[in-house]
Amino acid sequence: MHFYSTADPHLRVDLRRAVLEGLAPGGGLYLPETLRPLPATFFDRLPDLSFPELATEVALQLLGDSLPATDLRKIVHRAIDFDAPLHKLDDQRQVLELFHGPTLAFKDFGARFMAGLMGWLNRGEDQALTILVATSGDTGGAVAAGFYQTPGIEVVILYPQGKVSPLQEKQLTTLGHNITALEIDGTFDDCQRMVKAAFSDRELAQQCRLSSANSINIARLIPQAFYYFRAYQQWDGAQPPVFCVPSGNFGNLTAGLLAHRLGLPVQHFIAATNVNDVVPEYLETASFHPRPSVPTLSNAMDVGNPSNFARMLALFGGSHPAMQAQIYGARYTDLQTRAGIREVFERYGYQIDPHGAVGYLALRDYQVQHPDAAGIILETAHPAKFPEVVEAETGQSVPMPPQLAALAEREKVATPLPADVAALRDWLLARP
Repeated sequence: MHFYSTADPHLRVDLRRAVLEGLAPGGGLYLPETLRPLPATFFDRLPDLSFPELATEVALQLLGDSLPATDLRKIVHRAIDFDAPLHKLDDQRQVLELFHGPTLAFKDFGARFMAGLMGWLNRGEDQALTILVATSGDTGGAVAAGFYQTPGIEVVILYPQGKVSPLQEKQLTTLGHNITALEIDGTFDDCQRMVKAAFSDRELAQQCRLSSANSINIARLIPQAFYYFRAYQQWDGAQPPVFCVPSGNFGNLTAGLLAHRLGLPVQHFIAATNVNDVVPEYLETASFHPRPSVPTLSNAMDVGNPSNFARMLALFGGSHPAMQAQIYGARYTDLQTRAGIREVFERYGYQIDPHGAVGYLALRDYQVQHPDAAGIILETAHPAKFPEVVEAETGQSVPMPPQLAALAEREKVATPLPADVAALRDWLLARP
């Protein structure tokens, strides 16, 4: 299997280059050269497959012969050792719980698979590989946990000062060993801009052997397609589901589009955002206007220039009507998000986090226009990661999972840096 760049569709690279480089020359993002639907026999066997077994078959379809099937199977089975269960709210609305991994966020799927794959691709190298990643919330903690103590790999995480939750910050600043956190005096968009600039600096990338673990890296998207198939495996609706995806950098929704191209039955996709709504705006107007992100309660979605929009465009051949026909966009304020948390609890007795609440609102409003549609909301993080807002709106404490309780006594260790590309470059080059 080869991969092409969204910036240069004629460029073809192998899996090793696509994953270890992360960002293609000219700032492009990699996509599989071929997206062939899975055979009918896969769907016939789907009810009897375990989650790791179905994930392995999806990975083989996306990666082809890029690595031995036995090695890929081991990587998938080690990474996907937790479930993604569906929780039924009512006959028309179900929640796909993606928070049962070690850091209680959907990013665990991508980070754990990526760590295994990168470790396999990087074997035998003398110089360490540096994973440079920007986070607006859950990515940093998942990447830190996924790559912790992976031989031959160092991880550097950039996060915006004061714009991630305290528990999210603890997850990415307390591990040490091969994990370093840089606290940037700016926004997530600043962090992402700095990371992209570092990758575009060819001299720096060669000296430091840089790679990425954001959803700009194709190795992050591939495992996110797995749980769409797991959701469908549990689906009991009479027709294919609508998938409602809380969206920030749009890697999650792009993974759903990949799953659909592999043959997954999907009635429609919903791109649910907070007030950082450049993609819903594009769907409505055909104009894409990136802008600085605005801080919200659903902080992992605070992205004003989503990288994966380039992949979305590529998958639809640059056609706005084609994208609009398959994706519905909706956006919500913090006030509406709070009301959504309350409504879910009052109607169903279910505590949902702010990102999931945005998804719930979008599916609810879509169903007003399409009353026969039944859908799945991707719940991307455990509500205990946002206890203040969830408890305030539900009037109930959120049970604290052991993974989070253990963070309370850990000491934060982070290096402050200005939101300046040169400062990041100097810091990277000054490392021993």
